[in-house]
Amino acid sequence: VQLQASGGGLVQAGDSLRLSCAVSGRTFSWYAWAWFRQALGKEREFAAAINWSGDSTHYADSVKGRFTISRENAESPVYLQMDRLKPEDTAVYFCAATLSSDYVGGQEKEYEYWGQGTQVTVSS
Repeated sequence: VQLQASGGGLVQAGDSLRLSCAVSGRTFSWYAWAWFRQALGKEREFAAAINWSGDSTHYADSVKGRFTISRENAESPVYLQMDRLKPEDTAVYFCAATLSSDYVGGQEKEYEYWGQGTQVTVSS
């Protein structure tokens, strides 16, 4: 079972990026998902989460109103649309999944599966 995060890159402040998290090795229809991020020299922090059906989401205050987590259906990748990016959004972004289908919290220990990170760099 692997989670594959992609879509990172180097952009300017105010630009947009869309991250994707694809799954291989198992069907993750009933899982809840999240994106975390870790800036250089800092601890990893929660960014956004979505439940298995997509009808419940939760965002960190720092990204609320700018980022959108979504998935088209239970079989599709999970996306993180990032708009109006700021230099402080620069970090490695990780996707994660949990068997707790309706969990949309930000506790890392609740997520059993993690992907490798994708680097997002926002220049001023």
